[in-house]
Amino acid sequence: MIATVMNIITLIKKITLFYIEGFRNMRVGKRLWLIIGIKFILFFVIIKLFFFPNFLKENFSNDTQRSEYILNNLTQEGEK
Repeated sequence: MIATVMNIITLIKKITLFYIEGFRNMRVGKRLWLIIGIKFILFFVIIKLFFFPNFLKENFSNDTQRSEYILNNLTQEGEK
């Protein structure tokens, strides 16, 4: 049992080091991953700002009202 756990840990370490060393030796790939990361972050920031407004903060003034609204909507049975 202990030997199996140790083998799994060793395997995970080897896989992690494989990817770390591969990324460390990249030249063009680092720039491409940087571009992908920046686009990913910008894309989700823009989506969050324009398509998912904070409904609870806009429509309720305090946490008590917000929690009552959520509780009422979660506990409604088959009214939809």
